Amino acid sequence: MRPFTAQATYRQGPYREPVIGLPAIARMWEDERTGPDEVFHLTSEIVAVEGDTAVARLEVRYGDRVPQEYRDLWIMRFAEDGRCVSFEEWPFWPTPSTTDPAAES
Repeated sequence: MRPFTAQATYRQGPYREPVIGLPAIARMWEDERTGPDEVFHLTSEIVAVEGDTAVARLEVRYGDRVPQEYRDLWIMRFAEDGRCVSFEEWPFWPTPSTTDPAAES
């Protein structure tokens, strides 16, 4: 079973335009990652659930020696069958700024 509905929306930040539909979400994931063997560690905890909406707090660390890390909030809305209809990330990097350090370069 696929984790997203066919026309799911995925927003990579609160001010980012949504990526719409499974093919576009799959392309976005492929474009964002280093490759299929990319090393990362993720920890998560559920913060809130109400009706069809959930919020989770995550910490993501990329690489064997953790050259990149950030904390993230996920806001997710689910269909009746359990698949995600809407996914929105609120990433925060360990810098004085709350913007994506790669975007500042």
